[in-house]
Amino acid sequence: MGEPLASWNDGASRSAIVDFVDRVTDEGNADFVPPAERIAVFDNDGTLWCEKPMPIELGFILQRLAAMAEQDASLRERQPWQAAYDKDYAWLGGVITKHYQGDESGVKVLIGGILQAFAGWTVDEYETAAHAFLHKGEHPTLGRRFDDCGYAPMIELLAYLEENGFTNYIASGGDRDFMRPVTQRLYGIPPERVIGSSNALRYQEDDQGGSIVYEETPDVFDDGPVKPVRIWSRIGGRPIIGVGNSNGDSHMLQFAGGEKPGLRLLVLHDDGDREFAYTAGAEDSLERAETDGWTVISMKDDWTTVFAHG
Repeated sequence: MGEPLASWNDGASRSAIVDFVDRVTDEGNADFVPPAERIAVFDNDGTLWCEKPMPIELGFILQRLAAMAEQDASLRERQPWQAAYDKDYAWLGGVITKHYQGDESGVKVLIGGILQAFAGWTVDEYETAAHAFLHKGEHPTLGRRFDDCGYAPMIELLAYLEENGFTNYIASGGDRDFMRPVTQRLYGIPPERVIGSSNALRYQEDDQGGSIVYEETPDVFDDGPVKPVRIWSRIGGRPIIGVGNSNGDSHMLQFAGGEKPGLRLLVLHDDGDREFAYTAGAEDSLERAETDGWTVISMKDDWTTVFAHG
């Protein structure tokens, strides 16, 4: 095994990670944790890949909503179809920021549009469309494909943890079925270890053995205090590492550890040259990090690179 976290600068964040892993994997240490209990949970948007000028998933949704507005002119005067048709990224990105600041009005409007947009689609149709978008679409400002917008140091961290007996999960507010087509290739995380938001599903009989179809009703919005509940429901245990970047991740980070040793990592977007600089939607989590001693990862100071391949 080579030098761990080679794309991380020497500093407090890298040391906190390496020291924690050393302690919980050393059978002679009082903090030793058996491999079966070495669980790490990661947020996705803004933690494992870029979420500005808006989350990548919203680009996929925008594409679908714009197509609907193209066919039905009346939708062009209603949100979220209006923002999609006009390519109003500011409105869409603002909805997420306001959500993390406690204003749910825009999210309710957006979710209502999403439910209509994909109602009646089979999960296979959705996966095919998401896969094509992720592998062919290009980020509007970074000049790279969406599936090349993962953070190299975080992908390296996932591999490092796996090499030390950890099982990594994604616990994201993003749509579960949008992430699943790429998580294995990008992160080494198989689809069954992706926890996320979802629409309600139903079984529909057909001559192909039946299909799973999206309904026009929500199932779960995996954010805030819902994240620990969903993690426990899926994993049946408490993670010892939690990694996020926004107010919506605070409960997940707090949940990490419990009676076991715990490491809580918060990604700070402070690199406007290589990525984006912003703290909107992360104010509460940054305050919690300071008061509770969470490790804050500075993209500017802690990472030698942000994206793979330059």
